[in-house]
Amino acid sequence: MATYKEKVGTAVTNNAGAFPGAADGELWFNSTASTFQYQYGATGGVWSTGGNLNTARQALSGAGIQTAALGFGGYQSPGGGYQNATESYNGTNWTAVNPINTPRVYSAGDGTNTAALMFGGYKPPGLTVTGETESWNGTNWTETGDLNTARWDLAGAGANNTASLAFGGETPTTTAVTETFNGTSWTEVNDLNTAKDQLGGAGTNTAALAFGGGAETELWNGTNWTEVNDLNTPRNYAVGAGTNTSALAFGGSPPNSGLSATESWNGTNWTTVSGLATARRESAGAGASNSSALAFGGRNPNSITATEEFSTGVPIANVWITQNELNSPTGEAGAGGGTSTAALFFGGGPPFSNKTQKWNGTNWTEVNTLTNARNKLAAAGKTNTALLGFGGQNAGGASGYTENWNGTNWTEVNNLNTARLSAAGAGTSTAGLGFGGFSPPGQKNETEIWNGTNWTETANLNTARKELAGCGDTNTAALAFGGSTSTTNELWNGTSWTEVNNLNSPRAELSGSGSSTAALAYGGDSGPTKALTESWNGTNWTETGDLNTGRKMGAGAGTANTSALFFGGENPPTTATEQFTTTATVSKTISTS
Repeated sequence: MATYKEKVGTAVTNNAGAFPGAADGELWFNSTASTFQYQYGATGGVWSTGGNLNTARQALSGAGIQTAALGFGGYQSPGGGYQNATESYNGTNWTAVNPINTPRVYSAGDGTNTAALMFGGYKPPGLTVTGETESWNGTNWTETGDLNTARWDLAGAGANNTASLAFGGETPTTTAVTETFNGTSWTEVNDLNTAKDQLGGAGTNTAALAFGGGAETELWNGTNWTEVNDLNTPRNYAVGAGTNTSALAFGGSPPNSGLSATESWNGTNWTTVSGLATARRESAGAGASNSSALAFGGRNPNSITATEEFSTGVPIANVWITQNELNSPTGEAGAGGGTSTAALFFGGGPPFSNKTQKWNGTNWTEVNTLTNARNKLAAAGKTNTALLGFGGQNAGGASGYTENWNGTNWTEVNNLNTARLSAAGAGTSTAGLGFGGFSPPGQKNETEIWNGTNWTETANLNTARKELAGCGDTNTAALAFGGSTSTTNELWNGTSWTEVNNLNSPRAELSGSGSSTAALAYGGDSGPTKALTESWNGTNWTETGDLNTGRKMGAGAGTANTSALFFGGENPPTTATEQFTTTATVSKTISTS
């Protein structure tokens, strides 16, 4: 028998623990665990860009699968009003086809792109509630039997235009009414357990799933609804695709700009997966399962044409991976530092918090608290055993408090010269930098340098701003970016700030990590809350994989543009934690028993 070396060309490598340098499929011996192991590139479910709708609209309906979908109706904002447009998707492009007979919004749809059904909604003039139903045969829409209960913000499930289920909605009171369609008329059947509107649906008229309009999920067996496990992220205007055992829920609200959060249903539980690139609400969807779906249209905050395709088995690269959440619900407006596998989070609120949590690469653990509870503070430090927390806001307003973390406890040290909140920091606990921020009467450009004992005022930022982000390995090499809804980017050389190439997207209340030559900027707010991530290579910013949960006022940790940890934030206040990776691998152990 040929040896491994004869077959592969190399001997089995002996390595103590994991072997990061292993090639895809390469075998090695883990001398620590006394096991043979190999690794390969991880894959997962991700959204990718599809062909845009021809007509931007929100509150539209959809039917079909990822490669053969139908989008119809809706409303165009600003200025376009009610829409009767119908478009057909072939997996690449949308094509305008014959319109619906009655323009309307907040209707439900189901079926295929050659046999679809549209029912309920609002129609002109004004906001007239309707139970009208139209059937699509692949060429034209034909009016058919109306719903017994006229309503909007309802959901539907069905395999074609002769077998459909309508459930929930507003009449204008929120309703639990469920009706089934036989190709000609609707018949009332058993109600949802919980009356709800602005919900999503998936499945058929005999095996359906209802979710959203909150977090509740219900399962339909053809006769009755049964309450099952809730969504992880409560949402209104949920959009769904798939079956009652294999579905996706994506988008929705709050906030007004929409959610990017996506969850996968396996018949028992919802699991958070990679989020939409464009957060949205009031969109439409199509899809056969939790491994293949389409999201199109919606608003963010105005009507959009964006289409995205969800697929599984895609190599994981430049993506944020959902991790275990912070323990404390005070995740908004705290500070953080360290690395993607060893981070610290502290402060936050409202209410003002002194809580501190330590990340070990898997879980967050609560540890000793700050001496002074506050939010909107800044940090400097590259490990979770040595950090500096400074500035912020407490009941007395802007603060100059500085505290040093030694891995176990916080100790008060000398204060900033200029009290401020919403500033940024860089460097280490013994060689730090603080810059920008806000204290009355306005935004700050002051920069202070920390030598391990005292703060000293030094050269100012060129552009005064608050709610910016910063990063850098030392107090002689740092980067300041964003803030005050700007793209401004400045480089610190230990003596002065120089303006360099800007962010692509303006934003405030963003987070960042890395060094002055290899950084990441993520999240933030510029009207809609951002899921956007940009990577800095020392010269330019480039857009890369978006966050699963768009948010502002979070905290970050990381030493380069290849790995980072983002935690907490607001959109609304969240304990979410995500880890950025440029490449992900899976290691397997070979059993010798």
